[in-house]
Amino acid sequence: MRVAVVFGLLLSLMLTGMPISIALGLTVLSFMFTLTDVRTESVALKLFTGIESFEIMAIPFFILAGNFLTHGGVARRMITFATSLVGHWYGGLALSGVVACALFAAISGSSPATVVAIGSVILPAMVAQGFPKRFGAGVITTSGSLGILIPPSIPMVLFAVSTNTSVGKLFIAGIVPGLVLALLLGATTFYRAWRNDYPRMPKATLYERFDAFRKSIWGILLIVIVIGGIYSGLFTPTEAAAVSAVYAFIVAVFIYKDLKLRDVPRVLLSSANLSAMLLYIITNAVLFSFLMTYENVPQALAQWMIDQGLGWIGFLLVVNLLLLLAGNVMEPSSIILIMAPILFPVAIKLGIDPIHFGILMTVNMEVGLCHPPVGLNLYVASGIAKMGITELTVAVWPWLLTMLGFLVVVTYWPGLSLWLPRLLGM
Repeated sequence: MRVAVVFGLLLSLMLTGMPISIALGLTVLSFMFTLTDVRTESVALKLFTGIESFEIMAIPFFILAGNFLTHGGVARRMITFATSLVGHWYGGLALSGVVACALFAAISGSSPATVVAIGSVILPAMVAQGFPKRFGAGVITTSGSLGILIPPSIPMVLFAVSTNTSVGKLFIAGIVPGLVLALLLGATTFYRAWRNDYPRMPKATLYERFDAFRKSIWGILLIVIVIGGIYSGLFTPTEAAAVSAVYAFIVAVFIYKDLKLRDVPRVLLSSANLSAMLLYIITNAVLFSFLMTYENVPQALAQWMIDQGLGWIGFLLVVNLLLLLAGNVMEPSSIILIMAPILFPVAIKLGIDPIHFGILMTVNMEVGLCHPPVGLNLYVASGIAKMGITELTVAVWPWLLTMLGFLVVVTYWPGLSLWLPRLLGM
């Protein structure tokens, strides 16, 4: 009963429009002082140890790297390279957007950043070439969600911090699902472009492809540095994040020279603001999960599901429905930080692989980014395309249905997520 009151209070506060971080903090304080007998000293100790995790340091570094690359012209060069590869197919520029989003996702770790970086360049070009604005906005909104599935991924770091799971394994496990989803989104784009006879571009020569690759190589190298460095053991995911931030700064300021030194403080301030917001949410979420554990909520939930004979198949169906519903009222970081500590122990008790469960949650977060009322990608794309949220929601449906179908595959085919980590002996 007390737990129901807590979740009811949290939902009520969020429905008032209160920021999730404040709503979560007020819920935690109300729970602590009125509904539980947990000692304040225990809460203070948990707060200190909960945010002491070394992996948390990866978050501000990946955010900083993504901001440097977003402002540093890397996206424009990746679009040129992608266009040289697939621009001559039906819907060439749209397909280039999907490929460019996949490439930029592998260096930014953020979906909204991917939508901004790729969408602000390619959407005006698509409209100028004769593509319907709805089509272009639908492609970029959904393809931008690859930013949290293809590593590095900030939500994966949050999941690892919440559940004490390996960040490196999650990153490696996200590669194959990320590439498969990119392929499916590209196939959906190609089919709609072929069916409507949307514009194609002249086929690039071998020299043009090589020149585009040469100009984009500095951005693409970051993928090799982060993933290769983690897999080879050269550095941890947190160290990889720090290296990527320094590397992105050097590329944006001194190699491409698209970002001036006078603009660096603005990028640093923007990154600090976003990092502070996430860290404040993490702090409150750590306390919330501690209090839930103190009240034996995860254990009781696991036992109830076992008693009902639900099994792992039914459990994962319930998890997907729960996460998709949560995506209607919360953004991905909050969902992971609140839900993962509660659902994860149940998943482990039912024999579900922790890495598979992390990828499943991440794909759910991708879907949540692309549907109203709080889908961040929708709002970012709306600002770029100058379209209303309702119109944009209609525009993304073909690709959103593709993502939902992919979610079913990821849910009930663990091998898709676990094949590469097992192959690499992780």
